[in-house]
Parts: sequence; structure tokens; C-alpha cells
Amino acid sequence: MTTRRQADGATVVDVRGSLDAATVESLRDVLLDTVQRDRPTAMIVDLTYVTFMDSVGIGALVAGQRAARDIGARFQLRNPSEFVHRQLRVTGLADLLGCI
Repeated sequence: MTTRRQADGATVVDVRGSLDAATVESLRDVLLDTVQRDRPTAMIVDLTYVTFMDSVGIGALVAGQRAARDIGARFQLRNPSEFVHRQLRVTGLADLLGCI
């Protein structure tokens, strides 16, 4: 996972691999810590290279979305694979999490 700040004040978190019980804590920590420390205008989570995501991965994204909302920042998911996008649609969270 890498994090970078854009000139417009948005923070982009690039995620790779699987989002499951073995990896989700690091994602949750990065999202929550970044929101609290940097207070970005927007949090963009790039899922281009995420190959698998289960319910705990979705939970980490929801936690990030709530933390961003609490400080008035926009939260978006960028480039989810078809598998990940399907998981979000099935759970009804695609719109809430701002899939683009």
C-alpha cells in the first residue's frame, strides 16, 4: 500500500493484492490514520490491483468512508475490478463508497 497527496488536497491510497482477514488491518490503519493526520479534502482508494476482497475488506472501506465523512472529506473508490465492483453492488455499497 502506498499513500500520496495530490496538489488539490486529495489523498490517494493505492492498494494491491487481497483485502481479507490477513491484510485488512493495515488498510484500516492507513485509511483512519491518514484521515486523522492529514485531513484531506478527499480520500481516493485506488483498487486497480486488488485481486480479491471479502466482507472484512468491505468493512475496512466503510470505516474509511465514515472517517472521511466525519471530517467533511469526499471518499471514492477508483478502478475496482469487476469482481470487487460486483461485491460492492451485491452489498448495496457501491454508491455509498463512491465507485468511479
